[in-house]
Formats: sequence, structure tokens, C-alpha cells
Amino acid sequence: MPAAALKPKPLPTQSTAERPVLLDLPYEPVEKRPLPAGRPREWYVTHNRRLKAMRLAIALLDSGVYLPNQARNERIRSTAALIGVHPPSDTTCHMVRALMRYSR
Repeated sequence: MPAAALKPKPLPTQSTAERPVLLDLPYEPVEKRPLPAGRPREWYVTHNRRLKAMRLAIALLDSGVYLPNQARNERIRSTAALIGVHPPSDTTCHMVRALMRYSR
């Protein structure tokens, strides 16, 4: 018997399901842990900005925005309002587009 015949069938995804797979919104965030103490303030600002950019990039990808040039500042900010995040700055919007660009 071929090895491929022994593999279980994968669960349906958005592209293979007969009906669209619904997104679970809002999602349950993972438990937060305290950040390490003793770092410069700029480190914490950058760290939190990266986390916010990742959350927004994931939400945009889930909503069908796959290319950075489709993610204008207005669209990123409206997505932030949709998922319950404070409106991002221009710098964070730039970071979201950079994440989308380099994830390909």
C-alpha cells in the first residue's frame, strides 16, 4: 500500500472548503507575561509597536488584503478599529506594510 494512502485527509481550509470558513472574531488573546525590566524606554515602545503591527498584518491577511500596496493607512486604521486596537501611527502602518512585504 502506498504511503500516500495511509496519510489522513487534512482538515478543510478557506481555499479547500465547500463553504467559507468563518473567522473567530474576536479571538481569545494569549495570556500576557510581564516584559523584562531594565531596558531602555525605546525598546518597550518598539516591542509594543511590532506586536501591534503583527496583529494588524494578520487581521488584514484574514480579511483578504494580501499585498502591501492594498494596505493604505486608512484601511489599516479601519482594521484596527474592527479588531479593537487603538489607531496606529504612520510608523506602525509602515511597519505593517513591511511585514506583509517580507512575509512573501
